[in-house]
Amino acid sequence: MKAAVIVFPGSNCDRDLKVALSQSMGSEPAMVWHGDTALPDVDLIAVPGGFSYGDYLRSGSMAAHSPIMKEVSRFASRGVAVLGICNGFQVLTETGLLPGVLMRNRNLRFVCRDVFLRVEVDDTVFSSAYTAGQTIRVPVAHHDGNYFIDPDGHAQLEDEQRVAFRYCDETGAITDAANPNGSLSNIAGILDPTRRILGMMPHPERLSDPALGGNDGRALFDSLISALS
Repeated sequence: MKAAVIVFPGSNCDRDLKVALSQSMGSEPAMVWHGDTALPDVDLIAVPGGFSYGDYLRSGSMAAHSPIMKEVSRFASRGVAVLGICNGFQVLTETGLLPGVLMRNRNLRFVCRDVFLRVEVDDTVFSSAYTAGQTIRVPVAHHDGNYFIDPDGHAQLEDEQRVAFRYCDETGAITDAANPNGSLSNIAGILDPTRRILGMMPHPERLSDPALGGNDGRALFDSLISALS
C-alpha cells in the first residue's frame, strides 16, 4: 500500500499519523505540503488533525481551499481511499467530500481525553479488523467536534449504514453522558456513499501502540493495509 499524508500550516498530528501508517505499512508515507498541486500515485490519502491555518474563519474552511485539496478530491473521485482525522474530518466536510458540519462542542470548551467508541460497521476498508458492536478506547482532542447534519441527511446516513463510529460508555451503551461534544446521535465518524472516505473526530493514531498506553487504534490502520495492499 502507498499512502500520502497532507500537511497544512498548523497541522500537529501529521507526524503521529506518519508513524502509525509506517508501523502498519512497513514503509513511510509521502508527506505532501498543502501548497503542492500534485499527489504521488497512492492508495490512501490521510488528512491529519491539528489546527490548519489556526482554525481561522472556521475549522477546516481555509484548508479546504488549499491547492492540494483539488487533487485530493480528484483522487477520491477515482476511488482512492481518504481518511480524515479530527481537523481532517473538518476539512473533508468543508470540501464537500463528506456531509454535515462540525460545530463548537456543546460546552464551548476544548476536550482532550480518552473516550469509548462503538464500531458500527466492519465491512469497510477502514474497519474490517474490528467487529461490529466492538467497544474501543481512542483519544479525542478538539474544540469543534459537535457533528450535525439535517434530518434528511441524518436519515440517509443511518439508512445506508454510513455511521462508522459512535461515542459510547465502557459497556458499549450509547448515552448522552458518553458524548464528549454533543454530536448528533453520538456520531464520532461517518463514511461517504462509496464507503471509501472516512471522517472521524477521535485519534486512532494516538493509541496505536502499547507504548502509547493502548493499541485499539491500530486495527484501523491494519484494516487499510489488508484492503489496499
